[in-house]
Amino acid sequence: MDTSPPDLDVDCSAHSPEPVNFSQTQFQRQQSQKLEAIGQLAGGIAHDFNNMLTAIIGYTDLSLRRVGLENPIRRNLEETKKAAERAASLVRQLLAFSRKQILEPKVLDLNDVVKDMEKMLTRLIGENIKLATKLEPDLGSVKADPSQVEQIIMNLVVNARDAMPRGGKVTIETANVTFDHQTVLMHVSVKPGEYVMLAVSDTGSGMDRETQRRIFEPFFTTKDVGKGTGLGLSTVYGIVKQSDGNIWVYSEPGLGTMFKVYLPRIDNANEVICEKQETVLLRGTETILLVEDEEVVRGLTKSILMQAGYNVLDAKGGEEAIRVCRAHTGPIDLLLTDVVMPEVSGKEVADRLLELQPSIRVLFMSGYTDEAIVQHGVLDANVEFIQKPFTWLGLTRKVRDVLNREA
Repeated sequence: MDTSPPDLDVDCSAHSPEPVNFSQTQFQRQQSQKLEAIGQLAGGIAHDFNNMLTAIIGYTDLSLRRVGLENPIRRNLEETKKAAERAASLVRQLLAFSRKQILEPKVLDLNDVVKDMEKMLTRLIGENIKLATKLEPDLGSVKADPSQVEQIIMNLVVNARDAMPRGGKVTIETANVTFDHQTVLMHVSVKPGEYVMLAVSDTGSGMDRETQRRIFEPFFTTKDVGKGTGLGLSTVYGIVKQSDGNIWVYSEPGLGTMFKVYLPRIDNANEVICEKQETVLLRGTETILLVEDEEVVRGLTKSILMQAGYNVLDAKGGEEAIRVCRAHTGPIDLLLTDVVMPEVSGKEVADRLLELQPSIRVLFMSGYTDEAIVQHGVLDANVEFIQKPFTWLGLTRKVRDVLNREA
């Protein structure tokens, strides 16, 4: 097993790797800085789009609930919702690349993740491609978001499939790897320590060096027009980096490609993955204070909550929220607030309201994350958060979940 250290955008050859020198390290740093700048731009754009998509998906949901199954306009509404959901998927990929996606990390055995996906991946790649696995028996655990790890594997396998239109072989491997200080000196952004490696290799067409330098850039693709968005590998890049990992690629034209993902190994594997909750429409009668500066999103969210039975007070900003809270004679059960707002942030609103009503529950929402809520892109265990755009079901379920939790 090759356990050479990883690094983003390094041109590595499977047969004749060049020695690492100053110019190569400098190139690695320049590539990393370029991707960082692109990521900041992508994150800001994604936030604005998420606000608009929240309104489109939400109001379409509300309309669908009022339109009968035989109404001719229903199909138009369903297609509108599908298109908005596809757009939301693209935004999520941009957020992943910019490392502003919300992660909910759990302790994972990557072997289990690969085994669970094996049947689905076999169907995905088709009959003319063989899927093989080489899994380390005593593999260490990692702490990562399960759905994001699945997305990494899915995207890498789909890329491998597309590189082999006439058939071939995809191999998924896992291994325990150690990086020492001497090794780390030769590579940018790599920290010494214990890692778990996940590798996906193919026997496809391979890539030249110029292609390898750009593969993690958003919207860069070698596929024909209409065949790909160019966001698959940039999504993988963002997820890996946000999970404190590294990714390494090496390839030669005609000799296939291998991607190696390295995630930090953890010692304490006592935690368990929580099972996904069933999607059900939940109602309530509690009082909710909604704070959102975008009028269209505020109106939508208020409408959803009121139709679910809640008493909703609303404010367009932090100072108004404080006034509403002071004027309200009864208890407020939940504060639902946007994170980033003019003048007063959602975190500041929450802190001030907790002084007025210490028993109030808090649920943050945003189209992107903020350091007040998220440290290094990982959701703090004590903070409740819902990502925009959300659906009717997603919002009502999250609100009910927060209200039901013990203090």
